[in-house]
Formats: sequence, C-alpha cells, structure tokens
Amino acid sequence: MTFEIARGVLIPFVGTSLGAMCVFFMKRGISDGATRALNGFAGGVMVAASVWSLLIPSMSASSAMGRLSFIPAVVGFFAGILFLLFLDKAVPHTHINNQSEGPRSRMGKNALLFFAITLHNIPEGVAIGVVFASFLAGGVDVSLAEATALSVGIAIQNLPEGAIISMPLCPKLGKGRSFLYGVVSGAVEPIAALITILLAELLLPVFPYLLSFAAGAMIFVVVEELIPEMTNGDHSADIGTIMFALGFSIMMSMDVALG
Repeated sequence: MTFEIARGVLIPFVGTSLGAMCVFFMKRGISDGATRALNGFAGGVMVAASVWSLLIPSMSASSAMGRLSFIPAVVGFFAGILFLLFLDKAVPHTHINNQSEGPRSRMGKNALLFFAITLHNIPEGVAIGVVFASFLAGGVDVSLAEATALSVGIAIQNLPEGAIISMPLCPKLGKGRSFLYGVVSGAVEPIAALITILLAELLLPVFPYLLSFAAGAMIFVVVEELIPEMTNGDHSADIGTIMFALGFSIMMSMDVALG
C-alpha cells in the first residue's frame, strides 16, 4: 500500500520532469497544438476530479448534517478559490502568454514564469495529498483508482509546463541546469502532497473542508490557466475543447466505475 501511495504522489512530478527533458532532444519544445491538447485534456480531468473525487466525497463525509451537508463543500470551495486568488495577486509572476500579474518585480520573464508554474503546483500537490489521505483514512468515499487518476491527469498537464520552464533557459544556462530548473518547479507538488498526508490524522475533523478547498484551488487553476492556454491561438480545430471533453469523460467514467 505504501508503494501505491508513493507512486501516486510522484506521478505528477514525473510528468514535469519528462517535460523538462525536452531540452535534451527538442529544439523548440512541445508544439502549440500539442500544448493546447494536453492542457485541454488535463483541464477536463481536473474538473471531473474536482466534482466526483473532491466535492461529492466532501458532501458524503458531511452526511450527518442532513440537508446542510453542502455547507462544508461550499465553504471549502470558496476558500480554495479565494486563497489562490490571493496568491495570484500577492506573488509576482507571468503567464505563458507573457501577461504579468502580481506586484511589480525586476525579475526576468523566465523567473516570473517559473514562479507562476510553481505557484499553482502547490495547491495541486495539496489536492493529491488530500485525496490519498482521504483514501487512507477510509471515512471518505475515495478509492485508490480515483486518487491515482487525479495524479495522472495533473501529470499530463505538467508535461508542457516542464518544457515551458526549461526550453527558454537553455541558451543561457545550458541543458543540464535548464533541466534542473524544470524539475525543481515540479518538486513542490510531492512535497505538498506528503505534508498533507502526514498531517492527515490532525486534519481528519476538517477533511470535508479540505476536499472542497482542493477542488476550489484546482478549478481556479483550470479557469485561470488551462482554459486560456488551451484556447490560445488558432481555434479552427478546437483541439483544446475536444480534449477537455475527452479528459472530463474519462475521469468521470473512472470515478463512477472504479469508485
């Protein structure tokens, strides 16, 4: 069981590292079309996971509240949204489309992009940790398959992010150091997940709120980051939308069939 948990926690980190490896065998990184497809698929997976793996279990765990069992889900969800919104405004960073946000900073665009990706990797790590901790606790209706599926969906999203961090740094820092920066940007995910799992016993009374908090944080990432990126550029193929629907359908099916 320990192996399955460790594997699930490390899957997203592997996705970031594989993306960062583009510096060793690609000159231009992942194509725009592939990036839109991957972001669309990951967005669909994360939205479906937020509903079936996080919000519904949150309400199920609060069933003793009767008709008010939705309250922890709503409170936690908005807390996750507001927390990410606060970080988005408080930490200087730039998006993939070179749009800067947060306080003014003298850091270069590559450093700001690094902060942006690292910033939203933290709540994703917390989400993974909460789901696996819920599975271990046994009091929340979350299966190992659902938790692993969420990790895979986030790993898919991390593939282009690792390349986006490493590729622009290569001319200045060389392949080795550029790869290392990409890997470090994803290292916060397993760290955040492990901290959440280790604190599971202390956090058990507020697990319904944590589940919905993670859902809110992930929905913020999808709306703020993934949807704009999956629709950026040529809309003629609508590849991002198609892959979003595919990712949503697969994750929904897995949650229902394997839950």
